Amino acid sequence: MTTVVIIVAVVLVAALAFFLIRGRSTGGRGLQRRFGPEYDRTVARHDGDTKAAEHELSERVKQHGSLSERPLSAEAREGYSRRWAEVQEQFIDSPKDAVVAADALLAQLARDRGFPDGDSFEEQTAALSVHHAHQVDGYRRVHTAVRGQGGTEEMRKALIESRALFDVLLADAPTQTDRHETKGSATA
Repeated sequence: MTTVVIIVAVVLVAALAFFLIRGRSTGGRGLQRRFGPEYDRTVARHDGDTKAAEHELSERVKQHGSLSERPLSAEAREGYSRRWAEVQEQFIDSPKDAVVAADALLAQLARDRGFPDGDSFEEQTAALSVHHAHQVDGYRRVHTAVRGQGGTEEMRKALIESRALFDVLLADAPTQTDRHETKGSATA
């Protein structure tokens, strides 16, 4: 009888140790899966220090994870669609003005959906990255292009990539898939 109790105790301790170790290691993998390219960008910004990057990403989740996106009215959705089409048309004659308009439009759309105000780009993109990590980089590229970093081709690519975030934010109700995959409609 004592041997059975000892064996059960050893098995329980081993199982507990396994789950504790597994729980610690999935934090990084869970964050990496949730944030995708944003995870890699954050690790690079921390010079490869994954612990610091994971701490930052965990803090973002704590700060912005409970944010609920507000729905848009049909009229607002149509207005944003029209304005995005105007931005795309404007790109032909004035790429710089088009990326400036796209940057402002994305900031306003994010704000209208309930994300922090676009006056603080870093706070807004941090919140967006928690909910739309796979699409937020295009917005960053547009924002960088506004500051004159890059030529026409870079501006075109930034505008195309930012369309994925625009589409996700414009959607009536983001789905789990929207949060973890880039949408395929990316034409400028």
